[in-house]
Amino acid sequence: MHLHRAVKIQLAIFTIIAVAALSLMSLHFMKLPANWFGVGRYTVKVELPQTGGLYSTSNVTYRGTEVGRVESVHLTDTGVEAVLSLKSGIDIPSDLIAQVHSQSAIGEQYVDLRPRNGTSPPLKNGDVIPLADTTVPPDINAVLAAANTGLQAVPQDNLKTVIDESYIAVGGLGPELTRIVKGSTDLSIEARKNLDPLIALIDQSQPVLNSQTNTSDSIQAWASHLATVTTELQTHDQAVAGAITNGGPAAGEARQLIERLQPTLPILLNNLVSIGQVALTYQNDIEQLLVLLPESVALESAGNVANANTKQDYRGQYLSFNLNLNLPPPCTTGFLPAQQQRIPTFEDYPNRPAGDLYCRVPQDSPFNVRGARAAPCETVPGKRAPTVALCESNEQYVPLNDGYNWKGDPNATNSGQDIPQLPPGSPPAAANPPAPAPMPIAAAEYDPATGTYVAPNGRTYTQADLAQTAPKEKTWQSMLLPPGS
Repeated sequence: MHLHRAVKIQLAIFTIIAVAALSLMSLHFMKLPANWFGVGRYTVKVELPQTGGLYSTSNVTYRGTEVGRVESVHLTDTGVEAVLSLKSGIDIPSDLIAQVHSQSAIGEQYVDLRPRNGTSPPLKNGDVIPLADTTVPPDINAVLAAANTGLQAVPQDNLKTVIDESYIAVGGLGPELTRIVKGSTDLSIEARKNLDPLIALIDQSQPVLNSQTNTSDSIQAWASHLATVTTELQTHDQAVAGAITNGGPAAGEARQLIERLQPTLPILLNNLVSIGQVALTYQNDIEQLLVLLPESVALESAGNVANANTKQDYRGQYLSFNLNLNLPPPCTTGFLPAQQQRIPTFEDYPNRPAGDLYCRVPQDSPFNVRGARAAPCETVPGKRAPTVALCESNEQYVPLNDGYNWKGDPNATNSGQDIPQLPPGSPPAAANPPAPAPMPIAAAEYDPATGTYVAPNGRTYTQADLAQTAPKEKTWQSMLLPPGS
């Protein structure tokens, strides 16, 4: 049979198209090279406790993408082994979990590969995913049987009530439930992104949970107290409401008060800081005063009630006063000598001498036992000194003149200290020029025969009514009158 040239050309074109279509179908759709010869693929075995509905040609996914298929499923001595044929060129971490899932309610199982981390080496040909890293879905028959048993255990009337109440509870809450589901999904996604910190938090939560267990009694007590507080708030609801209602105006009044006090309040607070520092330094003394205060009040009260319910005309505090003169004797050591002491009748106001003047006898002397020399140092326990500077210095208290009252030259002290005493570290006082010798006084300080006496200013005065020739009839009232009255 002779074919026309045009027919031959058409047949050739058809043959080329048929061959291309068959090649495309074999290579792309049927994947004959991969199925027959394993080109571009590698195999991995998965150990399963049971098939879970898995079958040959089931899909294998990784991060939601199809990366292979199940080549075969066969029994083993420990369960089931599935052989996966995976595409080459896709690196799948070897540290993973293989889970069998259902694509739909009617089945269509597939294998989902879920890596634990992305740093492990990739799977390679011949690897085995152990049984401990695989899961299969529960048997649908067992699930349906359990659900049926649970429904049969619920009375029909109660089940209807539950369904009706559930409809009332969630009816019309579609948008709210949608937000809850969406929020839960976002929360799960964020938890997935922070999986390692969450796992570490769960692993390290045992000490915290143990502390909650150990303090369960305290937590129960706190809850009981909280219940008491809430009960009281509920009981006094009107009072709480009034406090809330009046709180705004009260806060406004407080703000106005603070604004009025703004010019002086910082100064007051600054002064309180200084007072607080002093109180902190003398904390022990303040505590001792507070301890002794009740006892002092008790003693005062006992003195006030001593004459109660008696026939005594006197009503008042029952006390006994004793007048002790020169007991203990006065202390003159440590003060200015008699020649430098100011006369009390003068009305001038000279400058205070540099240094400190106080009784400078030994600290265990019976003279002036409450003097400054015996004051305890607040910042240096166990030390006593008359001044804060001496307390906080390395110097120790040294008495003057071996602790005796001055005899002879008042400035002749055995300790070599200055009079008045200068603060520690101060340069020694400059030597004063010797004072001129006082003019000799020929008359006696007081002559009872003539009534002549020498005043502190060195002048001589005469008062006739003091002489021996004065009238003898003198009373204490006349002695208080000026001369000549």
